[in-house]
Amino acid sequence: MSYKTLELFIDGASQGNPGEAGVGVVICNNGEVIKNFSKPIGATTNNVAEYYALIYGLQEALFLQAREVIVNTDSELLAKQLNKDYKVKNASLKPLFAQAQHLLSGFSSFRINQIPRTQNKGADKLATKAIKR
Repeated sequence: MSYKTLELFIDGASQGNPGEAGVGVVICNNGEVIKNFSKPIGATTNNVAEYYALIYGLQEALFLQAREVIVNTDSELLAKQLNKDYKVKNASLKPLFAQAQHLLSGFSSFRINQIPRTQNKGADKLATKAIKR
């Protein structure tokens, strides 16, 4: 099955920053959840976890054959770096940014929105659950 547009809600969390980290992703089609997942990613920073959430979400959207993707995140840094409002200066984020850019080239269109944490509760809950595994 393929989709015209998928909407992703993503979150990365780290306990301790750096500390044990996890990601949460909720994938929606026309406002309906079609898939969600959480995954522990080991010890890292919150910003690295946010990028991993993005990468896992984009990979899944490509697997689901989406042509367009809308990403919602509560990470200001991630949203502003992908919108090219901020430069990627942190050495550990540069390869993750490059990987995200590569994955984004597989879509005909892409948009990222910074949303309030209160609108990202599903992904946040999944990321927190991943840390506790």
